[in-house]
Amino acid sequence: MAVKIRLRRMGQKKAPFYRIVVADSRSPRDGRFIEEIGTYDPTKDPSEYHVNEELAKKWLANGAQPTETVSRLFKSAGIEK
Repeated sequence: MAVKIRLRRMGQKKAPFYRIVVADSRSPRDGRFIEEIGTYDPTKDPSEYHVNEELAKKWLANGAQPTETVSRLFKSAGIEK
């Protein structure tokens, strides 16, 4: 089972809000997930994000692969592999 750390879209039409989740790579984008580890709001200026660092580091150590956007968020939050 390949585990990914990715964004789950929430919010209304034209007003996206994302949750950073750990999910199986085969599940749909907004479908089933294993654990929620943070939030990301690109509509604010500057964009706002909150990440639970302990959970993110735990999942990265267990082999979860972040998507491009999530890895940029982790980099700006100071979370490295």
